[in-house]
Amino acid sequence: QVHLEESGGGSVQAGGSLRLSCEGSGYPFGAGCLGWLRQPPGKEREVVATIDLDGSTRYADSVEGRFTISKDNAKNTLYLRMNSLKPEDSAMYNCAAVPIFVACSAQAGPSSFRYWGQGTPVTVSS
Repeated sequence: QVHLEESGGGSVQAGGSLRLSCEGSGYPFGAGCLGWLRQPPGKEREVVATIDLDGSTRYADSVEGRFTISKDNAKNTLYLRMNSLKPEDSAMYNCAAVPIFVACSAQAGPSSFRYWGQGTPVTVSS
């Protein structure tokens, strides 16, 4: 049974920072592609960042240079450091994992991920 649980969301002013965490069980974090996705109110869910089995990362253009995805395989924890936050970053953020032993795809979308956390909300005020 795979379980992913996010934490670290909250309310922050524009320009501020947050660090999201995702603790997992039942899925070794070194064994598959992991990602952070978000869904702003009234909009479609999008992939924010992914980290592959070898630690390589990809980012959505909208967060490149501001967000950093990382993981600690020993702790089975995924992180998303978010700096220079903007109001348009406000969303529900979910961590997710693809089927085990599957690498990240350059075209990874929400449907690529099999396992999901419940999400943590982020609100950025102007």
